[in-house]
Amino acid sequence: MNITEKILSNAYGKEVSPGEIIEVDIDLCMSHDGTSPPAIKTFEKIADRVWDNKKIAIVFDHAIPANTIGSAEFQKVAREFAKKQNLTNLYSHGEGICHQVLPEKGLVEPGKIIVGADSHTCTYGAFGAFSTGMGATDIAMVYATGKTWFMVPEAFKIEITGKLNGITTSKDIILNIIGDIGSDGATYKSAEFCGDTVDNMDVSSRMTICNMAIEMGAKNGIMEPNKTTLEYLSNRTGKKINSFNIFKSDKDSVYEKEFVFDVSELEPQIACPSDVDNVKPLSNVLGTHIDQGFIGSCTNGRIEDLKQAALILDGNKVHDDVRLVISPASAEIYKIAIEKGYIQTFIDSGAIVCNPGCGPCLGGHMGVLSAGEVSISTTNRNFKGRMGDPESEVYLSNAYVVASSAISGYIEDPENISQSLNKY
Repeated sequence: MNITEKILSNAYGKEVSPGEIIEVDIDLCMSHDGTSPPAIKTFEKIADRVWDNKKIAIVFDHAIPANTIGSAEFQKVAREFAKKQNLTNLYSHGEGICHQVLPEKGLVEPGKIIVGADSHTCTYGAFGAFSTGMGATDIAMVYATGKTWFMVPEAFKIEITGKLNGITTSKDIILNIIGDIGSDGATYKSAEFCGDTVDNMDVSSRMTICNMAIEMGAKNGIMEPNKTTLEYLSNRTGKKINSFNIFKSDKDSVYEKEFVFDVSELEPQIACPSDVDNVKPLSNVLGTHIDQGFIGSCTNGRIEDLKQAALILDGNKVHDDVRLVISPASAEIYKIAIEKGYIQTFIDSGAIVCNPGCGPCLGGHMGVLSAGEVSISTTNRNFKGRMGDPESEVYLSNAYVVASSAISGYIEDPENISQSLNKY
């Protein structure tokens, strides 16, 4: 059995098979300021009390601080619900993006089943958990019962081998994979990432890859936790490593499809407008005009991404015709970036530093694009209207490339910009 089948079998109480429909207990249920009110409205029609006030997390991140009367009203509903139900995991003071905050707060563990009212809930697969996004009605039922149903997914084995070169990152790996498999090529599949490259990845890189599993339609993205991941989890949860319920795929696991990606010579990848699978090597799009750059989001707003940006921006200035917006993924990351001097570097370069949150990624809260404008972004989606006017365009890349492009005014190779990649 593979890791996903083992986790679901453990929760179901007996061995499961792909295609089987099962009902299981949920270990953690998450919603945010945008999805909590619809879930609450449905919940209040079917129950008075949540099934477990310690297993529900609500994070304000999509419009924090509130940018419209509507978003303010949504947050008021969520606050009142959390207070009434005595929820212990309400994060409403700008703690950051839900997919970053939950692991930071020690709420994510290997072997757990986690659901969230956000499609990028698949991020937690980086920690060896089965995690997936759901709609508000399904979340309401979890609020009430602590249970939900799944159809056990077929699995894709995605083996990644080789050592990355210089300015190529895990973002480029997952863009390359999505470009190959397609934006709907893994619909309702379990995308299991493995191989020596994955085994040696840090937590941030693993989260980036699992975060974007949904961008090829996957039900979940998942990895067996490595030593670095388990140490991170131990520090966050206060639990000993040997106390985690860790599942690993058998050597003779059965997969619907198997893929192998050698990233030894992979150059930075760019997802071009307006589909995430419209992926081209950086060298093919050099010189493309941009109006805005964005570094942040649940995909690439971690301290490693901010470091990459700082290395490029140090001693340089953002082009006069470009806005560069930077938003750390969490308040904790923001503080570390201040301590390391990254924020000072950003401000000195002419970048706009925003509070932690989803912000520009959603096109309705900070950094909105007008018709005809072009942005290059570290986010996970580039479909029409994602970051503003439907007539704007979005390119996706890693933080090195966004920072370099913001300096040049067009999509740029970072190696043409930075003279000090080892300063920090």
